[in-house]
Amino acid sequence: MANNDCRSYLKVLAALLGVAWPWSWLRASEPPQALIRLETPMAPPAWALLERELLRAHHRACLEFFDRYFDDRGYLECVERWGGDDGPDDAIENVNDWPVLYAIGGDDAILARFKKAWEGHLRQYTKARTTEVPFARDGMYYKEFPVMFDWFHHGEGLSVFNLEGLCDPQDARFRQRVVRYAGFYLNDDPGAPNYDPKVKIIRSLFNGSRGPLLRKATALDWAGDPIEVENRFRLGHGEHTYQQMLEHFQDYNDIVGDHPLNLGATNLALNAYMLTHDPRYKDWIIEYVDAWRQRMAANGGIIPSNIGLDGTIGGACGGKWYGGVYGWGFTVIDPVTRRRVHRNNHHVAINGFGNAFLLTGDDRFLDAWRKQIDAVNGHARTEGGRTLYPHMYGDQGWYDYRPDRYNPGVLELYYWSMKDQDRQRVRDFDWLAFLEGRAPTYPEAALRRDLDTIRRKVQAMRRDRTTPDTRLADDPMKYNPATVESLVRLTLGGLPPKHQGEVLQARLRYFDPARRRPGLPEDVAVLVDSLQDGSTSLTLVNVNQADPRAVIVQGGGYGEHRCEQVTQEGRTTPVRDCRFHVWLAPGCGGRITITMKRYAGVPTLAQPWDGG
Repeated sequence: MANNDCRSYLKVLAALLGVAWPWSWLRASEPPQALIRLETPMAPPAWALLERELLRAHHRACLEFFDRYFDDRGYLECVERWGGDDGPDDAIENVNDWPVLYAIGGDDAILARFKKAWEGHLRQYTKARTTEVPFARDGMYYKEFPVMFDWFHHGEGLSVFNLEGLCDPQDARFRQRVVRYAGFYLNDDPGAPNYDPKVKIIRSLFNGSRGPLLRKATALDWAGDPIEVENRFRLGHGEHTYQQMLEHFQDYNDIVGDHPLNLGATNLALNAYMLTHDPRYKDWIIEYVDAWRQRMAANGGIIPSNIGLDGTIGGACGGKWYGGVYGWGFTVIDPVTRRRVHRNNHHVAINGFGNAFLLTGDDRFLDAWRKQIDAVNGHARTEGGRTLYPHMYGDQGWYDYRPDRYNPGVLELYYWSMKDQDRQRVRDFDWLAFLEGRAPTYPEAALRRDLDTIRRKVQAMRRDRTTPDTRLADDPMKYNPATVESLVRLTLGGLPPKHQGEVLQARLRYFDPARRRPGLPEDVAVLVDSLQDGSTSLTLVNVNQADPRAVIVQGGGYGEHRCEQVTQEGRTTPVRDCRFHVWLAPGCGGRITITMKRYAGVPTLAQPWDGG
């Protein structure tokens, strides 16, 4: 029987039996259209067995966590509040890293649970209302998005949604929301005029589905409605009374005008571009990030923390480029300790520059951040034989001098550029040492540590005595068993998400052609052991001794890297695409090196079978 006739017969047989076609066992046993075959026997290395066990351990732990803290609707069982101390963003953060876990190869139940949590979250906080905070009295969410808040909290609250595209980009509700959310910042929604295209600013630190807040913020806006605290809740910032909560935010007033935190909105536009490839989204990202780059150049290389409504640097803070909430000069008194604390949060803006770089590969977006690092550290001074570096700037000039250099974003800079000058800025640590051949025991040690972390979190969760009426939204977060840092580094050659709403930064991703889903196929383990500017080396192994496995390897988290060729055991195979297939015989594996052109492809959320 001819191969095509055989397939047709099997499809008909599958329909009669009421089972899905293609059958995964048949697909896995066939070499794909593919390029690379690994047929050299390899006893499963310890790291491979640990990797597979870590994925299995997550399954039971995450399900137990979900059943403990979420109800049948997907609602988090807690006291619902608005505010910067504890609010909607904290609620959905309880399933942080679950999308990444699934995208690496976690069980299907992980996807089902975090999607259920997201759907429940939107309903729960659309129904939840404030009584005192004016802009949330009709719902904390409107059009399935926060009514208005800062991008420090927006980013945290979108950390799950912004990574859902790695898992199920064809979900109709996800696709609608991606476009709607990005539209709040491209002025597609007349009820949310957040962006001023004339001066290229987002008009307030408080922005969202109801537009910008164009007045000074109050402590109430930030703290949320009055609440009983003592003997009931343990607040994340340590306050013992509602009055202390108000005192915490009493100086959080200057929010009018643009702030570097607002670059977090580019994550929404990037997802919309990768989903639709409508050039409007790409153009807006480049326009907005480039406007900030130019402001940095005009401000001595340092990103200003306030841009007035007229587009002038410091225009809403009396001309002070360092003004505004979360700005360079934002030092306040902690009401619990009565000490001065510095809350300069401009560093989150690095994600916006990274998004522009992902789209263009243009080093000008990275160079702006390099120059800022050099400019700040250029104001170092010597005291008592020690060199100290500033981290804040106020009316008195530079202050908050410390022995450690100003260095936010240095790891990201090096990861994106792979330049020696950027490597020199990064403190050495075990993952980089491993990639550079100086820490061979790192993979096993990291994976064992993560297994222990899951065990400890599950034990702590089982000892938790809070009840829904004594539990705030961020209370269960410390028990979330998802532990993906080592998996991201070792399997994807990527940067673990920082939960700022950013997209995934990864050198590689994988897809399972048998189950037509993202992630490593069952029994397949991978170890990325070298990242160079033009190449990536990794070992793939099939720990199953009886059945073959097939895997699709993709360059970049979103196909942004073009794989030129693959070398294995001295043989070189051309690829010239962002993806290629690998077939692993039972109990076999091998090390391959991919020659690639990074940031040479058009990033996409499409999976291999989506035609993108």
